[in-house]
Amino acid sequence: MSTQLATSWPYLRLYALAFLFFSANAILNVIVPIRSESMGASNTMIGIIMGTYMLTCMLFRPWAGHIVHKYGAAKVLRVLLIINGGALILYTVTGLHGFIVARLLQGASTAFFSMALQIAIIESLSDEQRSQGVSLYSLFTYMPTIVGPLIALGIWGWGGMQAFTVTMIAIAVITGLFGYRTRIDHVSSGREEEKTGQGVLKAVSKLVRQPDLLICSVLMFAASVVFGSVAFFIPLYVNQVEYGNAGIYFMLQAGVIVLSRFMFRKRVPSDGKWHPRFVSGIMLLAAVAAMLLSISATAGPLFLYLAAILMGIAQAMLYPTLTTYLTFVLPTSSRNIMLGIFIASADLGVSLGGVAMGPIADLMSFSVVYMLCSCIVIITAGLAVLYNKRLNRYV
Repeated sequence: MSTQLATSWPYLRLYALAFLFFSANAILNVIVPIRSESMGASNTMIGIIMGTYMLTCMLFRPWAGHIVHKYGAAKVLRVLLIINGGALILYTVTGLHGFIVARLLQGASTAFFSMALQIAIIESLSDEQRSQGVSLYSLFTYMPTIVGPLIALGIWGWGGMQAFTVTMIAIAVITGLFGYRTRIDHVSSGREEEKTGQGVLKAVSKLVRQPDLLICSVLMFAASVVFGSVAFFIPLYVNQVEYGNAGIYFMLQAGVIVLSRFMFRKRVPSDGKWHPRFVSGIMLLAAVAAMLLSISATAGPLFLYLAAILMGIAQAMLYPTLTTYLTFVLPTSSRNIMLGIFIASADLGVSLGGVAMGPIADLMSFSVVYMLCSCIVIITAGLAVLYNKRLNRYV
């Protein structure tokens, strides 16, 4: 087992690569909905376009874990960087249907990228350092969203498509060059994983029989529906809030995410035990944030930005907490594949935050969307406590 710290130089290079890779998303999450709306797309169509990205991630993640384990992170990384670069450029030369193709390509490359880096971090760090490594990785993936939305609005308002095109090409080239020069050793636990198809199918079939994986997946799914609906529709919803600004909202939320993950990275439980109050508390923060969003159209911008703060805290803490817990309790022989399924549940939730909530926004309103999201999270927050009672029966 490696004795390196999660803050040592080799890992800092991986975090920096994650920062570059996800920097495009911070811009695309603002510009694509705005541009799509200007091209006549409905909320339903915008939800489909935006949701396609995470839906593709969901489909590929369970397979990505094994493929990365088999062929090595470095080889997989070089291929996906090319695919991702092509997707970024495609955004600049196509319309609504091309956006869907670009989201498909970007989603597939993201699935393999995130699994490659997370597997390298998880399998090479000691148990004591693992939660910090996962938290820091997540931290660097969110850092671009601090200023990315404001940059996106500035790019669109100042130079339109020309500035957007130059920005996407620059991000694709810089990320590709940095990624090719970043060394990622293929780290293995020393145990053979199951064959890809057989392993994924077995892992899926065991989902309902693996209570740890099931509860974490359900909680992550429910919270991710909220996270997705925020990411996809806030650029449009803020037009209904007097003095509301999408750039300020995203900058505030991302800033809280980054600050929380840095300040509380050592607070994330790394003992392999289930902490029901901690987990349910995080879920309730997300529920309250969604409720504040729901009423901000009439209550004003103060509620909008308070929601950003609470949402940021919830988003910062939930994923590292659940991921770290699973790395301790899942069977080592199929851990990578099962982690892929867990992350896929988050991808599915984010995707449905756009695909399922878009039609609701068309039929009713964004306020109804966020109130519905709040109710979903409140219900699932209770599962964290109920699951603890189940565990206590076997102690």
